[in-house]
Amino acid sequence: MIKSNFLMRLLPARFVRNAAVVPVVRLSGVIGAATPLRPGLSLAGVAKTLERAFATKNAKAVALVINSPGGSPVQSRQIYLRIRALADEKKLPVLVFVEDVAASGGYMIACAGDEIFVDPSSIVGSIGVVGGTFGFTELIRKIGVERRLYTAGEHKATLDPFLPENPDDVARIKALQREIHAIFIALVKGSRGARLKGAEDALFSGEYWAGESSIALGLADAVGDLRSVLRARFGDKVQTPVISQPTGLLSGLLGRKSGAGSQLALDGLSGLPEQLISAMETRAIWAKYGF
Repeated sequence: MIKSNFLMRLLPARFVRNAAVVPVVRLSGVIGAATPLRPGLSLAGVAKTLERAFATKNAKAVALVINSPGGSPVQSRQIYLRIRALADEKKLPVLVFVEDVAASGGYMIACAGDEIFVDPSSIVGSIGVVGGTFGFTELIRKIGVERRLYTAGEHKATLDPFLPENPDDVARIKALQREIHAIFIALVKGSRGARLKGAEDALFSGEYWAGESSIALGLADAVGDLRSVLRARFGDKVQTPVISQPTGLLSGLLGRKSGAGSQLALDGLSGLPEQLISAMETRAIWAKYGF
């Protein structure tokens, strides 16, 4: 019996019957298309990780650590829906822990949690829709450039930066934004329900708040970090394996052997200007929240 107990103590808790396990998934970055210089979040990129987390043996819950300033509303909602679908299928609660930021699409994903925990300095909210472009009509006139544009479709050149701004185009874009905003608002209301406090004009204005204020408004539930909350809820021996994407080492080795690695490197170099611009855009999105 003594020998048996000794061996049991050597086993990781996830291999011991009835041991509490809470798999952890980190969701970090701008939401949308990713490049080598712009790591981001998309459903295609996180789907398998989420499935592995919810399939973890003896799991008592799934913890999501979110650090995202937002991005694509479509990818944000699809990730949210996949999390909720898996939670309902596996009958597991989802606990969300916000690090620096869960804003805009990042907050939309956070709403997939049954509970949302924040740091007092976390930035939460920004429930709105934003879009923008530039206008270069005066610039091209001054440098003597003639704009030639050919389209099929009355509105195909909507918001072309080299044409004067058209009030009708602006009206259509704003109507589109209001439609997307309404979808966002409905998702937040459906997720947070009666926990939401304060005037809707404030909650859904696109404003964002620090952790304590977000709790007072019902956008989050409590201050707490992953380790402390999970130990308090599931015991000091709770296991929190981090579920991440496979490294793809074998496929990488096979690619280099076949010469694919060289081609990927060339492709990466050819797209470097676009990647640099993308990286700058990402930096600007983070900077909006002071990071």
